[in-house]
Amino acid sequence: MDDSVFHRLYESYHQDVFQFLIYLVKDRQQAEDLMHEVYVRVFKSYSRFEGKSSEKTWLFSIAKNVAIDFFRKNTVRKKHVFESFDWETRQLISNTSSPEELIELNDDMRQVLHALDHCTGDQKMVIVMRYFQELSITETAEVLQWTEGKVKTTQHRAIKAIREHLLHLKQEVKAHGES
Repeated sequence: MDDSVFHRLYESYHQDVFQFLIYLVKDRQQAEDLMHEVYVRVFKSYSRFEGKSSEKTWLFSIAKNVAIDFFRKNTVRKKHVFESFDWETRQLISNTSSPEELIELNDDMRQVLHALDHCTGDQKMVIVMRYFQELSITETAEVLQWTEGKVKTTQHRAIKAIREHLLHLKQEVKAHGES
């Protein structure tokens, strides 16, 4: 891979990939470390990139794998025993404080991001790709190596879970306000 291709990829997509990682790990320093890993993998594997997908979806696919590896390592580290990380059903809750950008968000957006932490890993990934990174259903399916139907179903379930969580929060606030 020559330097000009690497720099073009970096310049074109680093901000999107960084935002994607920040939404997942909610820690600027950790997202920066993961970005480094993404571009190490890009550099090592570009010769195998066949152009079957766009460079953008290929990069997000690498970022997704780096994020999954990060969560797997943390899960194993926290439990001190190897446990298979079930990406489809496990929730990805980062206990670190939100990145600076999230502080500037309005309350509604903050609540949505908090609700997203209560979704499964698959649901969170789809919502971040579709609504924060504005990838199409087709692009999201390519990144995740899923069918478009699975993306739509997962998106639908994620939106339902987010709505339910927000409704629950609203009811809690209302109940505390009346007592």
